[in-house]
Amino acid sequence: MKITLLGTGSPIPDPNRAGPSSLVSSDGSVLLIDAGRGVVTRLVGAGYFPPMLTGVLLTHLHSDHISDLNDIITSYWVMSQPDSETPLSIWGPPGTIKLVQHILEMLQEDIHYRITHHDDLNAAPRLNVVEVAPGDVFTVGTLSVKVGETDHRPVHPSVAFRISDGVHDVVMAGDGIPCDTLDELLVGADAYVQTVLREDIVKMVPVARLQDILDYHSTVEQAAQTAQRAGIKHLILTHYVPAPPPGGEAEWAAAAKEHFSGNLVVGPDLTSIDLNA
Repeated sequence: MKITLLGTGSPIPDPNRAGPSSLVSSDGSVLLIDAGRGVVTRLVGAGYFPPMLTGVLLTHLHSDHISDLNDIITSYWVMSQPDSETPLSIWGPPGTIKLVQHILEMLQEDIHYRITHHDDLNAAPRLNVVEVAPGDVFTVGTLSVKVGETDHRPVHPSVAFRISDGVHDVVMAGDGIPCDTLDELLVGADAYVQTVLREDIVKMVPVARLQDILDYHSTVEQAAQTAQRAGIKHLILTHYVPAPPPGGEAEWAAAAKEHFSGNLVVGPDLTSIDLNA
């Protein structure tokens, strides 16, 4: 199993970091988790074109996690082979079906233009959209996925996904603060991917809207404590707020290592870890 941080940025635009998105690949199955700005470009940077995706998982419907889902949908559609009958499958919390319907409405003129222009493109994007709830378990290709509840209130519902290939398990937690349901989902997992912020830096910025984020995102320290509590072997941090400058991840790593004794991964876009290594 390989985990790749496609985009490690946040809603704050950064020339060096794409929006939140990650990739889990194993045995020919490729799962995209969230679809922030620039996701298709980073996906290609990781060696995959959109039609190579086995499915898309959405942790919640905040704009920074879904802003380029339309690009995934369009690129999967126009880049697939003409005779492909395989729909793009998307799993997400309640509201995902409505979200995708609105995306298709937004794209209706583009869809019309492309069908009119290309003789071998004669139908709109084929999609399979499923809304999930905590406790759900489903199979995507060779991977098993279990859904858990996270605490990102007032964003509700928000979910985490535990992905297993039968050898290794990774929990993709999305946004949120520590909670019992996340702890339960992490028990026995090998790796844990958590979005984080630096509370000490955010508190230095006297902007109310930025201060508001402190009550529904995990700090670096909290993520490390959660991982240590669960006995996680590999803690992977992402969605850095505010993002460190290129090569400036050492301070973030140092803060986490005070609370976590396992392998820590903090890095730029396209950082990856192979759990089979």
